[in-house]
Amino acid sequence: MSINQPEKNSSEQSSESPRLAAKNGLSIWIAVQNILSIAVITATLFTLWTPSRLFSDQTLRNIIITLQRDDEGIGQLPTSTPPIQQRIGIVAGHWGNDSGAVCTDGLTEVETNLRIASLVKEYLNAEGIEVDLLQEFDRKLYQYRAIALVSIHNDSCDYVGDTATGYKVSAAVANSFPEKTARLTDCLINRYERATGLSFHANTITPDMTSYHAFNEIYTDTPAAIIETGFLNLDRVILTKEPERVARGVADGILCFVRNEPINDGRSAQ
Repeated sequence: MSINQPEKNSSEQSSESPRLAAKNGLSIWIAVQNILSIAVITATLFTLWTPSRLFSDQTLRNIIITLQRDDEGIGQLPTSTPPIQQRIGIVAGHWGNDSGAVCTDGLTEVETNLRIASLVKEYLNAEGIEVDLLQEFDRKLYQYRAIALVSIHNDSCDYVGDTATGYKVSAAVANSFPEKTARLTDCLINRYERATGLSFHANTITPDMTSYHAFNEIYTDTPAAIIETGFLNLDRVILTKEPERVARGVADGILCFVRNEPINDGRSAQ
């Protein structure tokens, strides 16, 4: 059995029509008002939506500081270039790779280089300068950044003539600051010759020195040079019996560069 709703008569329907129309009109007007209000608010927000109005200078600074905080121990945001470390890199030639030149009595270039390089590190440490003692193909050389890098080597044990004596220095020419590299070279030449009494043997500088591999591995703004402190034949005595004197000459050259000392300051050899 179904129950039907009673139908309204025509008089009742006609009396409800004006009220319904009025109600519908009011609803439409309210909707229009809401739309207009939203439009006004949206336009106002777009007008204010500029960095200078939305954020004050102080607010922007606070946001930047917040982004750079190390809340999770990750560290500061990376920079485009690593900072220059207040240290010197010293490469002991051939160390960790091969023996270098080998003399008939078993003396090797690598042991001579390492002895001198280790003493240079000691002298610079005593002057308050931190030093990285590096192997020939040390992983740290890749994009290495420091005040300067100096690689220490020596020449052959073979007798090639009475003129095969003395030291050689070559610079990293492909550098962002060639004037600094030139000054490093000048300091090494001046101070090393003064300390050891050996002469500069420029005419035997080889492509192995001018195109030394580390020059292309380190960061381009790190001044760098390679020095061959002598010939293992005619200069053997000073290299093996007086390595402290040899190392002092290298260290003095580096200190001359670091301290921006005059190249020719008139001081006598130590």
